[in-house]
Amino acid sequence: MSTPHSWALRESATFDRAAIAAIDNAAETGLYDIRGWGAKRAVPHFDDLLFLGASMSRYPLEGYREKCGTDVVLGARNAKYPLHLDIPVTIAGMSFGALSGHAKDALGRGASEVGTSTTTGDGGMTPEERGQSKHLVYQYLPSRYGMNPDDLRKADAIEIVLGQGAKPGGGGMLLGQKISDRVAGMRTLPAGIDQRSACRHPDWTGPDDLTIKINEIREITDWEKPIYVKVGASRPYYDVKLAVHSGADVVVLDGMQGGTAATQEVFIEHVGIPTLAAIAPAVRALQELGVHRRPDGVQLIVSGGIRTGADVAKALALGADAVAIGTAALIALGDNSPKFEAEYAKIGSAAGFFDDFQDGRDPAGINTQDPELEKNLDPVEGGRRLANYLRVLTLEAQTIARACGKAHVTHLEPEDLVALTVESAAMARVPLAGTEWIPGAPVTGY
Repeated sequence: MSTPHSWALRESATFDRAAIAAIDNAAETGLYDIRGWGAKRAVPHFDDLLFLGASMSRYPLEGYREKCGTDVVLGARNAKYPLHLDIPVTIAGMSFGALSGHAKDALGRGASEVGTSTTTGDGGMTPEERGQSKHLVYQYLPSRYGMNPDDLRKADAIEIVLGQGAKPGGGGMLLGQKISDRVAGMRTLPAGIDQRSACRHPDWTGPDDLTIKINEIREITDWEKPIYVKVGASRPYYDVKLAVHSGADVVVLDGMQGGTAATQEVFIEHVGIPTLAAIAPAVRALQELGVHRRPDGVQLIVSGGIRTGADVAKALALGADAVAIGTAALIALGDNSPKFEAEYAKIGSAAGFFDDFQDGRDPAGINTQDPELEKNLDPVEGGRRLANYLRVLTLEAQTIARACGKAHVTHLEPEDLVALTVESAAMARVPLAGTEWIPGAPVTGY
């Protein structure tokens, strides 16, 4: 039998090595794959958009002499005390349980240093995070783990979570190896036993019930705190309209590139829509209700795959008032750092590829409840790194805004953007580069 020539070995586009490995693993174990991180497949994203910087027909701002604002106010629609943030980049909800106490401490330190907010996540509020966070958003989730009215009052805003970008329609997972005595105590669960969060709130089945719940929380907090509603991107036009009608002050829209501590891979890769595709219909819903970009309106926070200041600027240009970062914040703390390359190798992974957050063996001390591993993360150093990263995101977004002649980053608009592909042009509702054509929109001439 002859050996095939190397040029004759052709990999299948449908049954590539990853697909073959997944089939083999399913056949061998009878188990579906669970992992963290977010979607790994390529989908249209912010990289498919470009800014039109000022030249002759637009006038740019001078970086050293002309100001470009970055502050944002969230929740002025109904709250007595809306959040005033110095930058339009916030930290997304990530639970104590999924993350270590040191990680929550570091997130609070980094966010506070630059004047922005962080968010609790499932499982309740830790003293470390509340103590280090100038602005702390308390997540109110279907599981109600760790929820109590006193913590609602201690928070600066409350975020009612209806869905998450990595798993809209599904609940979270926290495997037993991460349910330490402390985590179990906060969640009123047995230690060491797998926990699976509910996929929907137990006390409502529709927007009318959400209205009742929002009013209940407003009464508990004396109408002082902004109320956010977070949805996973799937039907953003309708979900945003219903959230606004229910009384939300802020809508958080999480695209499918958003990360997670643990869920089924089939969920991560095949449920939800890309962040880029979700923004335009959400903005259209707010515009039709007359609450977009108004002092007493409803703010839109976009999350899911934000990595750079360019991503921030593009989300703002498409109509977001702010963005939230999760995975990028963990990387800034030191997650997947090359300095732990040898340690990642010992657990069968590599720096840059570690996504087994559910195992709790993160050598960076971030996605773990192991007290020895947690020591590898210095909260003060982690906070410093995160603050540096947030400053860079803000400066990059300012640089782009100035180049487009804007005196504030939220003055960026779709008119400042063009798309590189037909798909991204259709999703973002901006013209294909070099044309005035927006797929699906009438042509108005050159």
